[in-house]
This record gives sequence, structure tokens and C-alpha cells, in this order.
Amino acid sequence: MDRKKIAMISFHTCPLASEEGKETGGMNVYVLELSKELVRQGYAVDIFTRSQHKDNPNIVEISPNLRLIHLLGGPPAPVAKKSLLQYIPDFLKSYRSFTKKYNLAYDILHCHYYLSGLIGLAIQKESNKNVPIIMSFHTLALMKNLVARDELEREDLERVNAEILLTQKAKKIIAHSDSDKKYLEYLYNVDSKKIIMIPPGVDTLLFRPVNKNEAKKKIGANINDKIILFVGRIEPLKGLDALVYAIKIIVAKNPSLQPYLWIVGGDVSEKTSAWSKQLRELENLRRILNISMHVKFVGQRPQHELPFYYNASDIVALPSHYESFGMVALEAMACGVPVITSNVSGVSNFFDLKHPHITTVNNPLQLASQIEHILINSKIRAEIGKEVYEVAKNLNWQKVATQVSRVYQNSI
Repeated sequence: MDRKKIAMISFHTCPLASEEGKETGGMNVYVLELSKELVRQGYAVDIFTRSQHKDNPNIVEISPNLRLIHLLGGPPAPVAKKSLLQYIPDFLKSYRSFTKKYNLAYDILHCHYYLSGLIGLAIQKESNKNVPIIMSFHTLALMKNLVARDELEREDLERVNAEILLTQKAKKIIAHSDSDKKYLEYLYNVDSKKIIMIPPGVDTLLFRPVNKNEAKKKIGANINDKIILFVGRIEPLKGLDALVYAIKIIVAKNPSLQPYLWIVGGDVSEKTSAWSKQLRELENLRRILNISMHVKFVGQRPQHELPFYYNASDIVALPSHYESFGMVALEAMACGVPVITSNVSGVSNFFDLKHPHITTVNNPLQLASQIEHILINSKIRAEIGKEVYEVAKNLNWQKVATQVSRVYQNSI
């Protein structure tokens, strides 16, 4: 079988980190799961990522025809994303050395995030075949700047210009939602025919409904607790402060409900003083609001444990200020758990904006009312759970990979 060869470039984050319980986002899951399914559909895939530890093996054989390759690009240690641009030349040098050593050439460069896109452009320039670039941005700088709370959150002009360049040079752009497709079209002046909207998938074998009481036992939760779950990176644009305010409002309005917010994400393995700035701010907020017993910091959890957290929950909340899609919501939906997400998330496109799933950004009163409504009404909670499950079960990785494969075929 003559397999087309795909180079997946995920420079700044390792797709295997999700299973190691490290701080990761949906992009890690997306790259790994898409690659697995593409191999099943007849491709050979090499995932190139920056080595972040001196003990990272050069090559990880994930499965036949699927490898993850750690390349040196700067120090083999975690580096802040905004500092990684300077190490792209080192990474390219490692890529050239690796591909020359094994006489490798690829039919497609699928680049994830703008940093990987810049690497793809350099590889393409050196390629005799002018190999096509497929671009998945995952987040857009202009949208992140729109919701930035301070200068540290703002993306610089260098990233904006890089994204504009990549929209011009890429053969096709895969957008994960209708909203991101429109942002690319209107804010970045991209021809709509160049943008293909393909939502992410979900592993419906891993993420599926299981007995709630059994799930609660598995994660050490009280059987009678009403759990509102947040899963994701701990950063201001996720709207976690509004969610903590909402919990305070529910406790004040209806103490008998006894809501408990479990926050999965962030490194809480050290003493509080060593936590990230965002985690410390949330810790201070729960103390100021006098709801410490109602907010639990769980820390990072590997991907295979997440189904138990979802299934133990009554609601999964994703009140983000900007969310290209929101894979956490999709994973929860596949478990049949009601989701409340902001109307700016890509996953909200699947629902009527008047639906009880959808909240507005930075509105703790509305969010509290929606959470309370679902917690109180077990019938409505069950109906929403069934509805979201029906949506999610049709978004498996096989269907996603088939659509991505069609993009590849039309680009070669």
C-alpha cells in the first residue's frame, strides 16, 4: 500500500503530554487523535514537536505508521510560548538533520498554531516539491487581543502579521467552527473557498456515559454532592472568575443546593505560594467570597481519567471569553452531561442561542441562574444530557479524519 506521508507539526506543545497529566489544551488531543485516525485511513504520519525534557526519546512509535519525533529547538525544557520564536531556527536545523538521516519527504505539511506554520513555510521553501501547507490555527491573535484582560495576555503584532502571512501562503485552512471561519474571512481577509470548517472529534469509546455514583467513588466525591466541573487551562480568558462568582451567588440564594465547583487544571502539587498567578488569584477569590469549601482545586489529570470527572458531574461549565471550539464541552457531551458554554465558543454553534446551554460572557448572575435551573430540575437535566449526547456521538474522529483526508487529497 502506497501511503501518503503527512508531517504534523506541533512545535510548541507535545501531543503526548495529555496522557502525562501535564498542563495541556485541546490542541494536544486534536493532533494525537486526528493522527491516529488518519493512519487507520491509510496515511503514514510523523508528528514533529519540540523536545521539552532531556530524557525525551527522539522517536516514539505510537502505532504502526504513526510516530512522534522530539526535535531539539532551544533548551530541552518548558519555555513560555511567547519566547519560542527565537528557537525556530534550531528546530528547523534538527528537522533537516532528521529528514536527511532517514531520507524522508512528505506529501503534506499540516501545521498547528502559527509557530508551527512558520516552520512549515521554511520547510516548504526548501522543498523541491513545494509541498502544500494545511493550516490549523486553533486560536487567533486578533480574537485573543479582543478579550485580553492585561498586556501579558495580549498577542504582539509579530504574531498577527505571521497569521496574516500564513493565511496567504497556506493551501487550505481548517477552521474548527463557523465563527472562526467568519473571523478568518472578515478579519484576516481570507477567501472563504480557502477555509474548510471541520469541527474537532471526540473519542466516543473513551468518553461515554457511566454510572454517576461509580464515577463519584472513582474520583473521591461525596455521592450527594452537586458538582459543577471546569476542565482546562487556568487562564483569564476561560472566565473562571465569573464561574466562582456564580457559585457564590447560588450559595447565597439557595444554600440547600450545596453546589461544589471542581476545577481540573493547573499545577497544584506545590504549596499555594508556588501556584501560578491565575491559580493564586482564584484561591484569593474563593477566600474573599467565603466559599472555600465550595471550590476544589483538583489539579491536572491525564486524559484517560477525565471521563470519571465528567460523569460524576451534574454540569460542565465553559464560560470562556473566547474559545475556538471547546473540546472539553464535546467530551462532556459524549458522556451525556449537561454543558453550559458561552455564546462565543465554537461548540455553541450546535445549539440555539436561547438554549439553556448558552450563557453570555462575564455575567455571573445569568450563569448562576442557568446552573441553578439545571441543578434543581432533574428532568430537564436528564433531557439536556440526552440531547448533548446525541450531538456528540456523531462527532467521532473517524468522520473528522475523513473530512481532513478530503482536504489533503484536494491539495496534493
